[in-house]
Amino acid sequence: MDRNELTRLIEALKQGTVTVTFQKIDSEEVRVMPCSLNPTVLEANGVKAVIENVSSETEHLAVWSLDKDAWRSFRVNTVLGWEVL
Repeated sequence: MDRNELTRLIEALKQGTVTVTFQKIDSEEVRVMPCSLNPTVLEANGVKAVIENVSSETEHLAVWSLDKDAWRSFRVNTVLGWEVL
């Protein structure tokens, strides 16, 4: 994933809910995760967090996983695709 695409992904996560498909490092399993960084979505799930600067220079993204109701992270270089819900 290039930096421009990562920037678009981060903006989509801040705007609402995104499904990210990535390969897990430990098991090589493909995971499809609905997730968000949107403050309204986070608050609706009982999360009180302020999302500051998320840089497109990062190699990991921490997001709120809607199917696990918990923070999860993934490596940017393992992303197979993503789409806005």
